[in-house]
Amino acid sequence: MSEEENIMLDYIYRFANDVLAPAAAEIDEQAVFVSRHLQPMAELGLFGINLPEKWGGIDLHPEVIFEAVASITGACASTASMLTAHFLATDAILIGAEDNLRVRYLPDAATGKKLGAFGLTEPGAGSNPADMTTRAVRTEDGYHLKGVKHFISNGGEADFIVVFAKTDMDAGHRGISAFVVDRDTAGFSSGPAEHTMGLKGGHVFELSFDCILAEQNRIGAEGSGFRTAMKTLDNGRIEVAAMCVGIAQAALDAACLWSKQRKVGDAPIARFQGLQWMLADMATELQASRLLALDAASKRGKGERFSQEAAMAKLHASEMAARVTDAALQIHGGYGFSRDMPLERETRRRMPCHRCVVRP
Repeated sequence: MSEEENIMLDYIYRFANDVLAPAAAEIDEQAVFVSRHLQPMAELGLFGINLPEKWGGIDLHPEVIFEAVASITGACASTASMLTAHFLATDAILIGAEDNLRVRYLPDAATGKKLGAFGLTEPGAGSNPADMTTRAVRTEDGYHLKGVKHFISNGGEADFIVVFAKTDMDAGHRGISAFVVDRDTAGFSSGPAEHTMGLKGGHVFELSFDCILAEQNRIGAEGSGFRTAMKTLDNGRIEVAAMCVGIAQAALDAACLWSKQRKVGDAPIARFQGLQWMLADMATELQASRLLALDAASKRGKGERFSQEAAMAKLHASEMAARVTDAALQIHGGYGFSRDMPLERETRRRMPCHRCVVRP
C-alpha cells in the first residue's frame, strides 16, 4: 500500500472505532436506518473509494477497499451493508454505462450527495436472475418498466436504483437490460423496511415499478444487463467476504478479551488448553478467509479475471463467520446469550452474509 492509502486506512479505522462502534448497539436496538452516518462518511470520502478520480472518487486499490470494508463492518455491520450496497449501484454504472450516464450519477454518488441501490433480486428470482419477471417494454417515450424487486438494500432510502429487467422475454439472461431509476420517478414506490434478524440498521425493501423511463436511463446496450450484473457481483462478493472477515474479527477480539478477564477459580480461562485450541482454530480460519479475499482483490486490481477467486472467498468467509461467531459465543458461556454483551449481536448480524439474503 502507498503512504496515502495507509493514511486513509488509519482514518477509516479510527472513524469506525470512534464514531461507528459506539452507536452500533443503539442502531441495532432501535432498528433505525444508519442515516446518522451518511454525512460523516461523505466527509471522509468513503462513498467514492471504489470510483476513479475522473468520476469524483478516491480510486483505492481493491485490497485497500477490502480492509476498509472489514474495519467498518467490525464496528457496525449495518453501516457496511449500506455502503457496499451503494458500491454495487455505482460499480454497475461504472462497468456498464456510457459516459453520459456516468457523469449524471457517479460524481454525486462519490461525494455522498446521492445514495444508490442495486435492484436485481425478485421474490421468485434470487440466485437465478434469468428467472426475473420485471419487464421493460419499448414505448415512444423510452421504456415502460414494470415489476417488483425484493430484499433490496437501501431501496427505500436511495436516491437512485440500478434496476434489471427483461427487454426480451424469450432470450433468457441475454434478454436482461439495466436501467437507472431516480427516487422521484413517477410510478416507483417502496414498501416498509423488512423486519430482519440481523443488520437491523441496514434496511432492505420491496420495490415496485410501473414507470416510464427515457432511453438515456438504460445502462449500456439492450441485453447487456446480465453481463453488467455478473461483473458487479464479482466485486460485491469480495466485499461480502470483507464483511464476514470484519464480523469474525470482532467476535475473535471479544473472545480473546473475555478469556483473559473471565476467571474460573484463580485462573483466567485463557490458560485452559482446550480454549486455547478454540482460539487458535478461529484465528487460523479467519486468516485463511482474509487471504482468499485478498487474492481475489489483487487479481481485480491487476485487471485479471477473478470470478472464481471472489466466489471462493465469499463462500469460505461466510461459512467461517458462522463458525467463529458461534465459537466466540461458546467461549462467553451463558454471558454470550445476554443482549448486554456484543456476541449476541455479532451472531445475528453475520446471518445475512451467511445466507446471502441481502444480495444475490
